[in-house]
Amino acid sequence: MGNLSEFQRGQIVGARLVGASVTKTATLLGASRAAVSKVTMEYTTHGKTLSAKRNSGNKPKPSERGHCTLKSILSNNYRTTAAKVTAELIIHL
Repeated sequence: MGNLSEFQRGQIVGARLVGASVTKTATLLGASRAAVSKVTMEYTTHGKTLSAKRNSGNKPKPSERGHCTLKSILSNNYRTTAAKVTAELIIHL
């Protein structure tokens, strides 16, 4: 949905308001059915074609499991680099 222009989103909403199905709208406009459904849902829910959810830029806090895994990685070798810790954490999670 992020790579659709505002014009394309408007076309999706227009086609759906006229009564076209999700599949027919996706085929006509060259978008995925998921994108058509998301745009339609955002429009009916919020009255906008842009998603109301915006990421604030803050990363989510690590879960308890992630915290314990990180702790065990660092207890084995506390003088390792951040890149190595990140790579090992991704492998474990």
